[in-house]
Amino acid sequence: MTPIGPDWSRAPTRYVEAAGTRFAYRLLGAERASGNRSVPVVMLNHWGANLDNFDPPIVEGLAAERPVYTINYRGIGSSGGKAPLSVAAMAEDMIAAIRALGLNEIDLIGFSLGGFVAQQILLDAPDLVRRVILTGTGPAGGVGIDKVGAISWPLILKGLLTFRDPKTYLFFTASATSRRAAKAFLGRLNIRKNDRDKAVGLGAFERQLKAIEAWGRQAPQPLETISQPVLIANGDHDIMVPSENSRGLARRIPGAELILYPDAGHGGIFQFHEAFLSKAREFLTA
Repeated sequence: MTPIGPDWSRAPTRYVEAAGTRFAYRLLGAERASGNRSVPVVMLNHWGANLDNFDPPIVEGLAAERPVYTINYRGIGSSGGKAPLSVAAMAEDMIAAIRALGLNEIDLIGFSLGGFVAQQILLDAPDLVRRVILTGTGPAGGVGIDKVGAISWPLILKGLLTFRDPKTYLFFTASATSRRAAKAFLGRLNIRKNDRDKAVGLGAFERQLKAIEAWGRQAPQPLETISQPVLIANGDHDIMVPSENSRGLARRIPGAELILYPDAGHGGIFQFHEAFLSKAREFLTA
């Protein structure tokens, strides 16, 4: 299968059969690459996110050098089945989908819930992953993760009442700079006009929240056994997955590198997407 050129708005939605269901994904990337640039990137996204919620310049910037796969979880967007109630089940699905795509070695990027799933993949299938980037995320049993719903629902309601996308309040701080970044980010998510993914229903949204809160109550995992190079990035004022969790990951994973973007929230990598892309490309080509 040949990747198309790096225009995220035109990448077609494709499907792969794995683990008894059909997973929706999109593929973008350089047709010819060598060395570390030949290793494909797999990107896993946040709670309630479908394929249209990946930030275009980040995907396109990575795809300028290598193939990039973005995959929907079971029950999300155009993927079949019912959304799992545990991060472990999501990881099992993603491992099956990645292998069904014929990928034997990947670089993995997980944002928020995707970072939980990425950690589980590292522990369950370490042979599959060469390097990993964990963004806006935290460890099992991490500080405040079991309270994501309590933090999020009032801000989701605020978004509805103010006619703004709730990510304005959930992913960004209240500063003028951060709110401008929110507007720019949300604009980028709407660049794609055709072949948009199926909206995520309330049932799947609630099932994913149960998985997130269960992750927050889960016993800590043996992160000290991770041997792959790990880059951790977040904003310094994340209210969804508190930034202390990023610091905790960096302390517990041997050799992990940590970046905390200033005056930035859960979506720090979107507010600082150019700086993040530059660092991600440098890290993944090392």
